[in-house]
Amino acid sequence: MSRSTRLRTVRTSARLLPTLALLPLTALGFEKALDLEPTVVTATATARQLGDAPASVTVISREDLSMRPVQDLEDALRGTPGLQFTGVGMTRRGVSIRGMDSEHTLVLVNGQRINTAAGAIAHADFDLGWVPVEAIERIEVIRGPMSSLYGSEALGGVVNVITRRATDAWHGAAQINGGVREDGRGGQTHQLGVYAGGPLVPGVLGLSLSGETRRRQETPLHGNATQSEIEGRNADSGALTLSWTPDTAQRVDFSYANGLEDRWRNTRSAGAAGRDYESNDRIERERFSVAHSGDWSWGRSSLRAYRNTLERTNRYTNGVVPTSPRQELTDDIVDGSLSVPVAGAHLFTFGGEWRKEQLEDGGFTTGQAQIIHRALFLQDEIEFDPAWSLVLGNRFDRHEQFGWHNSPRAYLVHHVNDALTIKGGGGRGFKAPTLKQLSPGYSAIGGGGMFTIYGNPELEPEINTTYELNADYQADGWSLTAGLFQNNVRGLIQTVCISSCGLRGREVRNYENVDKARIRGLELGGGLDLPAHLRWDLNYTYLDAIDRSVDRRLGDRARHLANTRLQWTPTAAFTAQVRGEYVGSQLTYSSNTANSVPAYSLWHLELTQRVTHNLSIRGGIENLTDKDFSDTSDNFTFAEPGRTYHLGVSLSF
Repeated sequence: MSRSTRLRTVRTSARLLPTLALLPLTALGFEKALDLEPTVVTATATARQLGDAPASVTVISREDLSMRPVQDLEDALRGTPGLQFTGVGMTRRGVSIRGMDSEHTLVLVNGQRINTAAGAIAHADFDLGWVPVEAIERIEVIRGPMSSLYGSEALGGVVNVITRRATDAWHGAAQINGGVREDGRGGQTHQLGVYAGGPLVPGVLGLSLSGETRRRQETPLHGNATQSEIEGRNADSGALTLSWTPDTAQRVDFSYANGLEDRWRNTRSAGAAGRDYESNDRIERERFSVAHSGDWSWGRSSLRAYRNTLERTNRYTNGVVPTSPRQELTDDIVDGSLSVPVAGAHLFTFGGEWRKEQLEDGGFTTGQAQIIHRALFLQDEIEFDPAWSLVLGNRFDRHEQFGWHNSPRAYLVHHVNDALTIKGGGGRGFKAPTLKQLSPGYSAIGGGGMFTIYGNPELEPEINTTYELNADYQADGWSLTAGLFQNNVRGLIQTVCISSCGLRGREVRNYENVDKARIRGLELGGGLDLPAHLRWDLNYTYLDAIDRSVDRRLGDRARHLANTRLQWTPTAAFTAQVRGEYVGSQLTYSSNTANSVPAYSLWHLELTQRVTHNLSIRGGIENLTDKDFSDTSDNFTFAEPGRTYHLGVSLSF
């Protein structure tokens, strides 16, 4: 069966199964019982096979996640081509796609955006902890701007977490994991996650439930136990979805999710008279959603309304006063869309979105700021013949500050034969400045007391125009992929000193559009079945990232990234794998001074044994070579845990 024939089979199956109605601007998963090749929806908001997706896409399956310890989305994404996990401060990490800033990565849950905390709260990585790992069905990663569908924040790419859904029979799973560092410097972890889903009223009402609790001890800084190398974390979360199918054409999902996370670290206040103190963050999340989908004789429809709230409370000890003791983000969103096939060769999808974004922060003189976004979008999926398809799309966003802004995209897919696929295209994305960046009444202390930052209402959006070309060859027992891409970015927002530069405590900075950047690169990948039940997979990314405004290399971006995995499966019940991560040397800048950060490698060993059909045991060693990031002369802005032994048990029914 050819790829194009299988694509039509996927589309036909989706029409015949209303419980799998796919929502534009949404990503809802097929159950594995359909036994289809990997299906993705994030690239077009409609169902396509992975090889037919008009974008550079990586799918991380539930089976992949079950092989290794996963505390949050950062752990889940490790090994993905083109991704680098950059330091955002306070020992935290962000997800950078193809050299774009981590704030340019949009995180979705079932196609619904969640709070982009990093744009409002300094050093935030709170986007990465919304979904318990046991509730994840798969993760789709799009490398490249997707503003034509998802608007602002999708400037660099999209990470879409697709959760498990109730089926016609009850299924469930539970896992217990624990980890202990060899050096005894803290950092122990343990984790308990559960999932259950099934029918309350067969064929009419279904229920999905998930919950998770995670713990990680704080790790003291090597050689200075009064400060923290890695912060401690305690997190509890849960979610439920009630799915109602009143008839064969309609589905209504009611969802609720809640999370509470505590983080703490020991640090020291700035200045000669600085004091040691403990910083505590409490992050509370809440999410409500109602979604209606229709699978009609003439096409499909969707209508959704949802709210995300994230509240962060910051407390210091030893008499030190935080600059923003409380911040609250609220997103209210309503969107709808229609998909209509026309003339057999076209699938038109069009719709709109209304979103109100609100931030309460003590850094604002008024205490809060808000802005309303409105958008319309149109997409045409054209199938010329079984070997050629073209996707054309555009989204029109109206921002209260900047008026209308459009994000076009065109992408062509050609199946040369059943093994070789060539695809490529171009598009433009944008990211509007955040509320704090735009507000003239916003101020905050930065750099550990070094300077004060003020908002700037004169900022313009950041714009990224991208082009890419990819080839994918899938043979019997081996595969090869290769791709070229280029991002032309203008208007990058950075902080710029405007007075008292270099004078600690007196320096004043503004947010400014100052940079033009060119980020281009090469992505290579492949896999090979070897003798003795071995499988080898490898991906490599070369990145040439230049700040064209000053003709120098962009900081915090490695030129060379590589990931490899050697997997051994001698029996159906046992799997062992060795994973490697390589991050090349990079530069980091401080007061326009370039500091070199050396290359490093991390290696991990993981073993899984299925004891019975419903019981599996997993164990292994993370950071096999015990790579140490605590040497301050290496200028690392983050740390990795030392050599850690982990053990886990998984149950299913």
